[in-house]
Amino acid sequence: MTLSSAPNVALPVDPKPLCIALVAGEASGDMLGASLMAALIKQYPHIKFIGVGGPKMEALGLTSMFAMERLSIMGLVEVIGRLPELIKRRSKLIKDIIETKPDVFIGIDAPDFNLAIEHKLHKAGIKTIHYVSPSVWAWKQQRVFKIKEACDLVLTLFPFEANFYEKYDVPVCWVGHPLADTIPLKVDRAAARTALAIKGQPIVALMPGSRGGEVSRLAPVFLATAKLILAHYPDVQFILPCANQHRKEQLTALIADVKLPLKLLDGQSHQALAACDVVLIASGTATLEALLYERPMVVAYKIAPLTYQIAKRLVKTPYISLPNILAGRLLVPELIQLQADPSKLFAALKPLLDGQTKEQTDNFKTIHLALRQNASERAAQAVLKLIKS
Repeated sequence: MTLSSAPNVALPVDPKPLCIALVAGEASGDMLGASLMAALIKQYPHIKFIGVGGPKMEALGLTSMFAMERLSIMGLVEVIGRLPELIKRRSKLIKDIIETKPDVFIGIDAPDFNLAIEHKLHKAGIKTIHYVSPSVWAWKQQRVFKIKEACDLVLTLFPFEANFYEKYDVPVCWVGHPLADTIPLKVDRAAARTALAIKGQPIVALMPGSRGGEVSRLAPVFLATAKLILAHYPDVQFILPCANQHRKEQLTALIADVKLPLKLLDGQSHQALAACDVVLIASGTATLEALLYERPMVVAYKIAPLTYQIAKRLVKTPYISLPNILAGRLLVPELIQLQADPSKLFAALKPLLDGQTKEQTDNFKTIHLALRQNASERAAQAVLKLIKS
């Protein structure tokens, strides 16, 4: 069964109240959940929301069973240290939701936490939805069978994900990506530069990641690459958004002895992408944001050598960056591990700095338009359709 589209749901004149349970585990999930909740309320005003979410979801009426921050954990050691608490919270959450008997449960991302909940609730007769597909198409593909057992519907952000689930007869609905809806098709670059108080030509954004390990591996390489750029383009200006205060402190220490026309930004990654001419960027969600801002890019990534050797055997996709996965070809240069050195990065960036950007930006615009689907509204329609089925 495939829900390839989500038509408008005809509502009764006096709709009965619905109860919808949602669980988000981090800030990105809170944003997705809040946008979905707003779309649901618009289409069906009589809804009670329960579960776990952050301030954005709570502002729209979610009664959170505990603070979302208790689920926002990064790193294997940190997870192991908090495992007893996580297991206890998940067990109580399952028990409370089964007792409440909501019309549907929606797990937003956080697959390690949510899929186990969805499995238990599904067995208890509660309809379940997983919103944001795990990367089953890239690695550990056998997880698709667990998802099929646990979920009545998967809502995906990308069309290739829906195609993957269709092969395994998993009920799926591609809704588009909310960022494609919110990021404008035409960006005012002059206004972004004025807002950031930056001048120069070209402006190069350096984005070595948001996690400490990523920054420690990539930032020194990016800074060395910046020196090569400066030697060839003396009017260049560099900007480097810091994901949080910890990253700002880490990056401030790294640039202390580096003489570059470089400005650190507090967050402001979207403003940086709006303002820059070219971006040198770590593989991850930020590459999608750069695509949506139509910024020519070179992608780099480094991980621990042992992790890389294991990942090479597990990952089933030929590309690591979302722009290339979405394009289905090598649209942007990807330099991984030993290839991610300053001379090779500069060689990949130079054509872009010289203005050879049209192939990338034209394809970025096409992908942006394809992902611009009113995602939250389509997701809400799919949720309501499942409830009424």
